[in-house]
Amino acid sequence: MKVIYDKDSDTLTIILREAVVEESDEEKQGIILDYDVDGNVVSLEVLDASRRVKDPSSITLEVLAAG
Repeated sequence: MKVIYDKDSDTLTIILREAVVEESDEEKQGIILDYDVDGNVVSLEVLDASRRVKDPSSITLEVLAAG
């Protein structure tokens, strides 16, 4: 997984897995989901991220133990 924040375009992109994007849909205004050929979500893009996310240039990864 990869997270990219582009300050110039104020766009936050979360790439779940590298794949060819077959289709993109703006599910809600400013939130774009990208799908592969099988209909799986492979990435999402948040437009105007500085307005929608508390601190788009900061990320915390939390991995929870199983069971």
